[in-house]
Amino acid sequence: MAQGVMPVFEHADFFVFDKPAGISFHSEDGAGFFAQLTEQHPNEALFPAHRLDKITSGLLLVARNKPAAQQLGKLFESHAIKKTYIALTDHKPSKKQGAITGDMQRTRDGNWKLLHSKNNPAITRFTSHSLAPNLRLFILQPQTGRTHQLRVMMRALGSPIIGDLRYGGTAADRGYLHAQRLQFDWNGEAIDILNTFDTGALFIKFSDSINGYQNA
Repeated sequence: MAQGVMPVFEHADFFVFDKPAGISFHSEDGAGFFAQLTEQHPNEALFPAHRLDKITSGLLLVARNKPAAQQLGKLFESHAIKKTYIALTDHKPSKKQGAITGDMQRTRDGNWKLLHSKNNPAITRFTSHSLAPNLRLFILQPQTGRTHQLRVMMRALGSPIIGDLRYGGTAADRGYLHAQRLQFDWNGEAIDILNTFDTGALFIKFSDSINGYQNA
């Protein structure tokens, strides 16, 4: 639940919150994460700058005024905000580092798939590291911001994210995709926010190794 969640970073123009895994950003069956935030901060005019999938935890930017929301929107649109995610998989990938690129197409069942064409491609750069037999850490840096982009690209690599049942991942206590870092320039001020994870048995068990690779 988002109840009682305080910002992990506070600026005059925006907040950064840590969204838990398993909570939808928009309201579905119950109040979504953003709706809960607006209830908690009744004296703030909050504007979502982007969103995270239900299975994804981690850093979420929320503007505190309309001009900031517009400026953040332009930064996201121009790919001037560097986003770093971590993910875990128990499948061997077709390649362990580099970039994966391709157009994305919605399928009949409402999911997305990666195409070989590159007319308006989604792009993700990545590295990966073995944590244990049949367990690999991916450090993902999306260069575009398409719906389910990281989840689809992990599946396309033959290494679906643990806990992401929608895209072929092994069942687990949570979806192992976490938005860990945001880096951008805000009117000449360098913003660099690094967030650790506090849920997920595998994240916690291998936290020292994960943090070591992330900080390398």
